[in-house]
Amino acid sequence: QVQLVESGGGLVQAGGSLRLSCAVSGRTFSSYAMDWFRQAPGKEREFVARISWNGGSTNYADSVKGRFTISRDNAKNTVYLQMNSLKPEDTAVYYCARESTVVAGLYDRWGQGTQVTVSS
Repeated sequence: QVQLVESGGGLVQAGGSLRLSCAVSGRTFSSYAMDWFRQAPGKEREFVARISWNGGSTNYADSVKGRFTISRDNAKNTVYLQMNSLKPEDTAVYYCARESTVVAGLYDRWGQGTQVTVSS
């Protein structure tokens, strides 16, 4: 059973930085594109960033471009989200997700989430 486990969340002041990690169990991590999503209280889950299977391609939501960086280490089965210049509106539960290789647009595994709180 593939599991995704996020870590690295916490409380930070506006302007600060955090680095989230998502450790993925299993032997096929390097075959999958990985994404980060977030969900703020009372809001729908939203896309944050995506990285291709080999790290050669990345995409970001407009709201985080220039501040967040997604990366991966396939040797460690881990995807990261470096978050700089954090704003109070970045406060949310952050989730990593694995993209299906069978159905486009489908995410077949999700982590449990890690809370990020940015104080003003």
